[in-house]
Amino acid sequence: MFKPLIAGIALALGGAVAAQAAPATPSAAAPMATPAWVAKSNADAQSVLKVLAEFNPEFASQFGLPGYDDKSIDLKPGIEQRSRAAMTAARDSLQKKLAAENDPDVRQDLQIMIKAADRNIEDSKINEQYLLPYIDVGQTVFQGEFTLLQDQVAAARRPSALKRLQCYVGMTPGCTPVTKEAQALFQAKLDNPKLIGPYKVEVEQNLSNTARYVDGIRKLYAKYKIDGAGPALDAMQKQLDDYDAWVKATVLPHARTDFRLPPEVYANNLKQVGLDISPQELIKKAELEFMETQAQMQMMASDVAKAEGMAQGHPVDATDYRDVIKGLKKQQLDRDSIEPYYHQVIGKIEDIIRQQNIVTLPDRKMIMRVASEAESAAEPAPHMDPPPLIGNHGERGSFVLPLGNPPNGKGDNQAYDDFTCKACAWTLTAHEGRPGHELQFSAMVEHGVSLARSLFAFNSVNVEGWALYSEYMMMPYEPKGGQMIALQLRLLRAARAFLDPMLNLGLITHDRAHDILVNDVGLSEAFAREELDRFTFRSPGQATAYFYGYSRLLELRAHTQIELGSNFNLKQFNDFLIAQGLLPPDQLAEAVDTRFIPAHGGKRAQ
Repeated sequence: MFKPLIAGIALALGGAVAAQAAPATPSAAAPMATPAWVAKSNADAQSVLKVLAEFNPEFASQFGLPGYDDKSIDLKPGIEQRSRAAMTAARDSLQKKLAAENDPDVRQDLQIMIKAADRNIEDSKINEQYLLPYIDVGQTVFQGEFTLLQDQVAAARRPSALKRLQCYVGMTPGCTPVTKEAQALFQAKLDNPKLIGPYKVEVEQNLSNTARYVDGIRKLYAKYKIDGAGPALDAMQKQLDDYDAWVKATVLPHARTDFRLPPEVYANNLKQVGLDISPQELIKKAELEFMETQAQMQMMASDVAKAEGMAQGHPVDATDYRDVIKGLKKQQLDRDSIEPYYHQVIGKIEDIIRQQNIVTLPDRKMIMRVASEAESAAEPAPHMDPPPLIGNHGERGSFVLPLGNPPNGKGDNQAYDDFTCKACAWTLTAHEGRPGHELQFSAMVEHGVSLARSLFAFNSVNVEGWALYSEYMMMPYEPKGGQMIALQLRLLRAARAFLDPMLNLGLITHDRAHDILVNDVGLSEAFAREELDRFTFRSPGQATAYFYGYSRLLELRAHTQIELGSNFNLKQFNDFLIAQGLLPPDQLAEAVDTRFIPAHGGKRAQ
């Protein structure tokens, strides 16, 4: 998963920022010379970047823009109108540049950025039209601090975290406590009967997470020995406690008990993640994939059970894939052995990638680590934290593994068993690590992909398609148990693609969706709750993108292979895809048809 940093006005461009396991070191790979058209495109991008950075400095810090580390998110009155006006002006300047631009690559990038700005403006308008502006301030502060307090951030930047914190709590001249700004935004719209409040379960979960965020921030300041932080940390804790009391008194009474969003909001969510077909069409495709994957799992259940030694001395039904998955999950890693075991798997996967000529690997080692409790509260699913895409000085992304779903105040705190079994490590590493997200974003840094194609083309369809395609490519070379878990997670992605829209369109009950995830997909209760929370309030619509992005990329692979026949070279094809950045499926297909296929002996599409 690739997780957006802060909702705010920033485009969905990044990952939940996290501490890295090792200090930054220059990459062994020599940086590629920046083509002239990329330099021009990046210069054109500055107007939009400036808007995003000024309204959401945390975004700027994460992606490497200098000058914003000591600043905090703008939640002052009129934020919606002010941010849209600034984004509209930036978009208009891009449209003027497009009218005068002749270079086809720069023109394509300008079109990407204009569409991104349009989506940003549309998203702001729709949310303002339908939703009360409730903000989880604890998460906002934690992520803003975490951006700067991590091992790979230069030591000289870390003291700016205290300056940002002092702004969050109103200790800096000109800064109002962010809690007060968030309260004022909500109160200002409370009299509008057309606006709906947040989902009650979401608010309750956020309230239960506040203490984790406070504790996580204090631990970061202790780890990095930031002097003089005591007064700001104490003020933060007091203000967040007061904010939670206000949320209980003011927000909860206006919270809704039905998780479903207005149809217009959900439709916009689907558009924002990159889905360009109707939910009904997606449901049909996903249901078919679900049935076919189930059949494949059932067919190989006996072979997996035999290969993993389940047929002898284990109470496992070797003919039912559900029982085989339960048997695989019994091979749990203890906490001390999780990271060493995953690193062993990483090495084995890298060997396979080289031996099978699947894709070009980076020269440096990959980072993988277990998430802290505060990180798990912010993002309870496995994810990849991105490296800075602007001004990167050797910083790396990292694969982060949460071990549980934080308590929601109702006693529902279960540990995952879905990611810590030996067989589970293979496909998760392929997805979040290599050849998945970690390679995907490392390559964009090393190849000097334009900002338009790395930042502004980002959506879940574009980014998650590659990660699932990576799982598909690695599956034939994995041990039998790893293959079964790979199919289980493919089954999950199909389930996501029909359960998310069916829940949000009122076509299935929450209980039935739970039963499918637990009984048919084979998820733990903790993972099933994480998925249901994702569908209903964490990110409604986002889960549809995995299956759809994967389907489009596999269709493109099939088209290319059929066209080129014996001239098809998998490594060349994959390297070409990676070099395109995060182009949307239609534009990526056009690039393959007009550039890759003709260059390898095929005919250019007419």
